[in-house]
Amino acid sequence: MSLTSKSATELAALQKTGQVSAVEVTRAFLDQIQQHDSRIKAFLEVDEAGALESAGEVDRQRQAGQPLGPLAGIPIAIKDNLCVKGWKASCASKMLASFRPPYDAHVITQLRNAGAVFVGRANMDEFAMGSSTETSAFQLTANPWKAGYTPGGSSGGSAAAVAARMAPLSLGSDTGGSVRQPASFCGIVGLKPSYGRISRYGLIAFASSLDQIGTLGTNVTDTALLLQAIAGHDARDSTSVDTAVPDILSNLEQPLQGLKIGIVPEHFGDGLQTDVAQAIQTALDVYRSLGATVSEISLPHSRYGVAAYYVIAPSEASSNLARYDGIHYGHRSEKYQGLVDLYETSRGEGFGDEVKRRIMIGTYALSSGYYDAYYVKALKVRRKIANDFTDAFRSVDIIVTPTAPATAFPLQEEQKSPIKRYMSDLYTTTANLAGLPGISIPCGLGQDGLPIGMQLLAPAFEEDRLLRAARMYERETTPLPSPLG
Repeated sequence: MSLTSKSATELAALQKTGQVSAVEVTRAFLDQIQQHDSRIKAFLEVDEAGALESAGEVDRQRQAGQPLGPLAGIPIAIKDNLCVKGWKASCASKMLASFRPPYDAHVITQLRNAGAVFVGRANMDEFAMGSSTETSAFQLTANPWKAGYTPGGSSGGSAAAVAARMAPLSLGSDTGGSVRQPASFCGIVGLKPSYGRISRYGLIAFASSLDQIGTLGTNVTDTALLLQAIAGHDARDSTSVDTAVPDILSNLEQPLQGLKIGIVPEHFGDGLQTDVAQAIQTALDVYRSLGATVSEISLPHSRYGVAAYYVIAPSEASSNLARYDGIHYGHRSEKYQGLVDLYETSRGEGFGDEVKRRIMIGTYALSSGYYDAYYVKALKVRRKIANDFTDAFRSVDIIVTPTAPATAFPLQEEQKSPIKRYMSDLYTTTANLAGLPGISIPCGLGQDGLPIGMQLLAPAFEEDRLLRAARMYERETTPLPSPLG
């Protein structure tokens, strides 16, 4: 029995019935990491001793008849921008290369309470700025499906770890598509919940009004299981919404009757890879066969989503990252002359090119004389985008789009044309701007043999509806094979 081929739900059931132990499960995934991560490089650091100790404690509690959480003995990879007490949390940046937080993020506390086993820190784009995991200061992560291709980003390490079966579940963060796009590129499921559904306490900030912690797994059920464990109100996060979290898992297998799906014709125009468009249309036919209706809707301001996002997100990043000055926080240069030079040299050495680029964009947009022309105008566009979704959801239950306009691209391609890569966020950024939940699920392979993702969007705090709709499709289709054979 290959434990690494099992889903998190299956692994939990095997442990409950005593067929395997938490230590056996954890050891299997650690062995998988040892065998494959030298090529894939999904992990910045693996905590083998800590993982086995946690798994052993789960086994001891189970043998003693103590109550256990829903994720007891399940290995999980953690994105490197989440605080885990005792671990490094570098955001894949030289600026925070030696930072060890003295506390756990809220989601980490929730996972500890659920019995999860943390196997390691997953690589990412530096400070979550990028869509290929190439801006990491430490290493390039490869797509498990094809050497030399990106796993996506910024949660590329988290997605690659799950796709390569080096962890059954992982946590990522999504500011403009950073969970959904790598899930699409790696052929797994990635969920960005509604803004405020999951506490951001202990998530190192990129753009505070857009950031949201997300879940990645091999299937919809596992992704829902992880969401259920970490969702809920947290008074330490002022943006955490105090609303009840439904029992998502109990309803997951109940298909939505009379499902109304909306599609946006503009999403299927120029720039969309032909085989991606065909895969989405084939997936819509599956929904039609289940009794769903598909109709065209209008999101007239979505065309401005990327432009608005790349004003708002860098502006917030410019503010958030100002604290890393070599004095208060972050890397301090060893060679400087005077205070100003200390600031400049420390930040110049600590930040990579993409982070510098976005800080400069954001600082410019917030500067005197340009604030109204750029930042305020982008906020107005953001409101119009949110209003468009509100209007659309009066006539449809969910909206279906491609997750990305193409399959995974070769490593190094993003560096040649950052603007081209920014435009690839066309389908994902608007959910962040509007605070909506979105999920990417696999819907086939492209002509190049790489996975294609389909994105589903739902109204705010309707994760139950979103996951049930995703599960409807998943139940009727054949899972993708493992990329490692």
